Amino acid sequence: MKRTWSVVTVALLSVVLTACPPKGEGTASNGTTGDILVGEYGSLSGAQATFGQSTHQGIILAIEQANAAGGVKGRQIKVLTEDDQSKQEEAANAVTKLISQNSVQAIIGEVASSASIAAAPICQSNKVPMITPSSTNEAVTKIGDYIFRMCFIDNYQGPVMARFALQELHSRRAAILTDVRNDYSTGLTKVIEETINSSGTAKVVGKQSYSNGDSDFRPQLTTIKSVNPDVIFIPGYYGDAAQIVSQARDLGIKAPFVGGDGWESPKLLEIGGKALNGCYYANHYFSGDPAAVVRNFVDTYQKRWNVVPGALDALGYDAANVLVDALKRAGTTDEPALRDAIASTKDFPGVTGNITLGPDRNPVGKKIVIIAIKDGKMSLATTIDPSTANGGVAAQK
Repeated sequence: MKRTWSVVTVALLSVVLTACPPKGEGTASNGTTGDILVGEYGSLSGAQATFGQSTHQGIILAIEQANAAGGVKGRQIKVLTEDDQSKQEEAANAVTKLISQNSVQAIIGEVASSASIAAAPICQSNKVPMITPSSTNEAVTKIGDYIFRMCFIDNYQGPVMARFALQELHSRRAAILTDVRNDYSTGLTKVIEETINSSGTAKVVGKQSYSNGDSDFRPQLTTIKSVNPDVIFIPGYYGDAAQIVSQARDLGIKAPFVGGDGWESPKLLEIGGKALNGCYYANHYFSGDPAAVVRNFVDTYQKRWNVVPGALDALGYDAANVLVDALKRAGTTDEPALRDAIASTKDFPGVTGNITLGPDRNPVGKKIVIIAIKDGKMSLATTIDPSTANGGVAAQK
């Protein structure tokens, strides 16, 4: 997930911040003694605050469990958290601080791909392993061999969303509303449009744009209404998506809306209410999954935080546990050894599915679930398992 800013700003920031000062004197030592310091940066406040808050709680639960079980070879893990306020420039500043001042041995973050892309070059240049729980933009892990992720990527998610609309919603005329300042949104739009237009049975008949934080979407929706689509994609974030759907219903647009994992937030229904009935979005897991690993996680999480965990909570939990597992296998916090241990992760039993990292440091074969919204509640519409789906979306219902 990603918002973007000007290319010039990104370039300048990359030049300045990838030349991060040497690590300062932390309270832990690299190697085999002392506390293990893990940095976390996320949107604990700002426009995507629920993303960061949910992820943080998943990370903390995993680390608390690891420490209670004896830590890593007797060493306790300490998480140092920085709030990037949902801003890319603050993400870069946060990671610079965690590395140069706090001497962290690894970093977990971010959710928004824009923030991950702003911060990852700093981790790469300092050879500090970084694991993003849920940045789906393909470019994130291409930054370097110290950058990893736990989630599927947009080049997989987008076609799945499109095929769901084609096969399950029987769509033939699609429209797309894109956040033009958000690389998550523009990236998904590209692959959704390509999938639909190459299907031979459907086409994109309308495209409109907006910017994250806009409040009036009626002009774009009026234009979309005029081309009479039978499905409308909003590959954006929950706050905008909920408002767009609400305003669409006020204008008499009855077509279902389909979104990506950027819709995943407890705020979605709070903002959109009954207007969201009949809508769908792609996600990383479903809290009602009967699998034992999911049930154990949900029960434990509810006891700790008094709330049902969403996908970002689960991905944060998985990211932290994969790091703990790698620390144990590496036997040291020396960054090259830790990097190699993370890279060799195979068949790790995560809440969001078994995790095996491929040569591009992305998980191989992650499932996608499609969430349906009906009567103001979330339910599981279908699960897409790449090992059995054969390009379709009806692998499991």
